Amino acid sequence: MIEMVAWYSMQFQFNSSEPIYRQVAEQIEDAIAAGGFEEGKQIPSPTEISTEFHITTATDLKGMNIVVAKTVIEKRRGLGMFVTDGAHQRIVSEKKNLFFENFVVSLVKEARSLDISESELLELIKRGYDK
Repeated sequence: MIEMVAWYSMQFQFNSSEPIYRQVAEQIEDAIAAGGFEEGKQIPSPTEISTEFHITTATDLKGMNIVVAKTVIEKRRGLGMFVTDGAHQRIVSEKKNLFFENFVVSLVKEARSLDISESELLELIKRGYDK
C-alpha cells in the first residue's frame, strides 16, 4: 500500500526558477529521508502524481528518473516504483554532505574573517542549539 501522508504533503512551486522535474526528485527524496516513503514500499506512480498535482507525466517521469539514477527508487516492470534498500541512509548522507559544502564551509570562512576562534565558533553553535 502506498503511503498517502508523504504523497499528499508534496507541494510544487510552479512560479519557482527550479524546474518541476527537479522539485519532483527532491520531494521524493525528502519524503524518503523523513520516513514518509519506507524502504521496500511502493511510491505513487507517475500517473498518480501527475494527475494529483496537475503536471505532465513526462515531467514527473523525468524527476523520478533522477531518483532512479541515484538508486533511491527502482522501477519494477508491471508493478511500479519502489524505495530501494539503504535509500534512507544514502539520502541522509548526501544531505549531510551538501549541508557541509553549502553551510559549514562558508560559516567557517566567515568566522575566520571575523577572527572568531574554533572554540568561540563551537560555543556560538552550542548557543544556537539551546535556542
